[in-house]
Amino acid sequence: MTSSFRRIVTGHDEQGLSVIRTIDTLTPCLIDTGDAAFQLVWATPTVPVDLNAGTDGLLSAGKTLQGGSVIRIVDMLPGRASPLHRSWSIDYGIILSGDLELELDDGSVTALSVGDIVVQRATNHLWRNPSPDQVCRIAFILIEAKPVMVGGRILPEIHP
Repeated sequence: MTSSFRRIVTGHDEQGLSVIRTIDTLTPCLIDTGDAAFQLVWATPTVPVDLNAGTDGLLSAGKTLQGGSVIRIVDMLPGRASPLHRSWSIDYGIILSGDLELELDDGSVTALSVGDIVVQRATNHLWRNPSPDQVCRIAFILIEAKPVMVGGRILPEIHP
């Protein structure tokens, strides 16, 4: 159903020369809601990032962001939709394959296809794969943000 991809991580040797630190193969795994398969690619606990930390970048990140930054691959399964959700982050979603719909809590639906990029600014939203038989692969980059305030009140995070 989902396919593997390679993760290539660079770094520096003792002389300061650029090197490949690791090359691994990662495969998205089905999440508990059953609508998608997730694979964390890299996470950082803070922004700005400490590039001197000797991490493998596979920190626990949950479904949303818990501080810092995250990049993950999401395979939205055919005919499935995520629950409505909002996190205090700015999210960049890049459609790599397939088609996807973005639905906001005002009821609007925007069709997305390969090459489209969504800048998600802590809005309440859901993702829907309208295809009956094709997985939609998206790369999501999430960066911690301050909570959104509207009319003097903070809009809450909503986790599925």
